[in-house]
Amino acid sequence: MNEEITAIAMLNGTPFHDLPQDLYIPPDALEVLLDTFEGPLDLLLYLIRKQNVDILNIPIAQISRQYVEYIRLMEALNIELAADYLVMAALLAEIKSRLLLPRQSEIETEDDDPRSTLIRRLQAYEIIKTLAQEIDVLPCLERDLFLPDIEIENLTLPENLPDVTLNELLCALQQVLKRTEQTAHHQIIKEPLSVRERMSAILLRLSESKEILFTQLFTVKEGKHGVVVTFLAILELSKEGLLEILQAQPLAELRIKNR
Repeated sequence: MNEEITAIAMLNGTPFHDLPQDLYIPPDALEVLLDTFEGPLDLLLYLIRKQNVDILNIPIAQISRQYVEYIRLMEALNIELAADYLVMAALLAEIKSRLLLPRQSEIETEDDDPRSTLIRRLQAYEIIKTLAQEIDVLPCLERDLFLPDIEIENLTLPENLPDVTLNELLCALQQVLKRTEQTAHHQIIKEPLSVRERMSAILLRLSESKEILFTQLFTVKEGKHGVVVTFLAILELSKEGLLEILQAQPLAELRIKNR
């Protein structure tokens, strides 16, 4: 019997198979997690490798006893057994009983061996387990984690144009114009034309010629401002009695005469 499997605990290298009679352990005070074996095939493979047994020549009787002892240990520790462990125990019992039956022929083939199916399953499981262990030691990068590799230089994204109506554009334009009016500056420029200076210029011309046409006092180059200034100067001179405005007949051209 394998002491490491049947022993409940190990203290200073000494295995203990029975619990002390005066030891009280509440049912929920201790939780045992046996994560050494991941299933019945894993347990069988462990037992085979532990005994240094050739997997092609499994001693079914010896392995079955150790397997059943492990199941009993799990039941003694109140560990819930998976159905797979019980199915494997039944399979081992069936193989053992078939091996005890007498052979009908002296020539035995691989298919006649009741252990052949179990051996193939164990071999396949061992290969898978070995590969899983080799994968587990690999770096997580490029195994579980992958760095994204995206080329964004030639990436073209569709442009979503805003849905704007004509009324919204007009309202926006009005707001811009209002802000422009609020920030506009009014600069007053001194008028280069003076009424007093124009009055002096008119009197100077009348001193040279006593009478001139009304239209001759206006200059086209000076524009509207020049016309207004000249007209105001004529009215001021007429008011002060320095000149006269004459018209020979109705609808005739006006003349300006010096007094």
